Amino acid sequence: MHSCGKGRLPVSTDRRKLDHIRICLSEEVEAGASGFEDVVLIHSALPEVDLEKVRLETRFLGRRIAMPVFIAAMTGGHEEARKINENLALAAQELDIPLGVGSQRAAIEDERLADTFSVARKVAPEAYLIANLGAVQFSKGYSVKHAEKAIDMISADAIALHLNPLQEACQKEGDTSFEGAGEAIAELCEALDVPVIVKETGAGIAAEEAALLQEAGVSAIDVGGAGGTSFALVESYRGGELGRRFASWGIPTAVSVVECSASVDVPVFATGGVRSGVDVAKAIALGASACGIALPLLRHAVRDSESVVRALRRVECELRVAAFLTGSRSVEELSRARHVILGRTREWLEARGILR
Repeated sequence: MHSCGKGRLPVSTDRRKLDHIRICLSEEVEAGASGFEDVVLIHSALPEVDLEKVRLETRFLGRRIAMPVFIAAMTGGHEEARKINENLALAAQELDIPLGVGSQRAAIEDERLADTFSVARKVAPEAYLIANLGAVQFSKGYSVKHAEKAIDMISADAIALHLNPLQEACQKEGDTSFEGAGEAIAELCEALDVPVIVKETGAGIAAEEAALLQEAGVSAIDVGGAGGTSFALVESYRGGELGRRFASWGIPTAVSVVECSASVDVPVFATGGVRSGVDVAKAIALGASACGIALPLLRHAVRDSESVVRALRRVECELRVAAFLTGSRSVEELSRARHVILGRTREWLEARGILR
């Protein structure tokens, strides 16, 4: 059987997580286009809105949050990640927005690493926290008990099951058998007491898979589209031979948001290349309920929580102004904002029969 360049000695999960952090901080790991560049919000010259009265509060899986933005999953599982998660959690607590932790697999394998995740709840007792495990692990022996352990580790309000077939295929020690993953997701949705989010990690989710996930019972879908961090590219810096060939593989985030929101009734979250409040506004207009930001915040979180807060305050300000300039008084009104879709994004959606 062809190994596609795999077969090297495995690297421990905690060491791999440290590799990911260092690569993301020191190398160019973004690839492709998110599609937001093809989305134009229609300017309102007569907005009939007071900028100071624009309300950004919204609901996130039943919880009120201050704005439709969350800190997307980044890291954990290595002692150097503890301070990063602490700073991110402090920011989430101050800003009243959700935080997703990185994959907790390392701490499931080695309980001594649990504190690199549980620190988030220690410093952010009121924040909405999202646990995180790979869906592929549940087709390889993980059970409901493993999911419950991840939830209990951070007293999580929800759990994200991440889909990362592209990364696993490009990772020299990757797990590439996703057989049974869909059935496992359905079982977890039935068994767990918290909402289950299914998220991609940089290659997007198409309408067909979104419909299958809704049928499985997920509470929300995070598209994790292409155009931001490419984990294929990250793995290329670790010696993954396929990574550079597949760096731009996937469904752009803007496209994935439209595909998913057109095919499901559950909330759709936009992550992947969200870099400003204007991007957030565009995603909301396209059908997203909230947007996640990761890589730009990682670069602040290695310093302190104040830097993370300042970065997110800028996003908040930009989002408020974008809402104002579309004549939107609230996130709900922004979701109906006039917009046009141009270029490759329109061509894609027309070819798929989603836009006519």
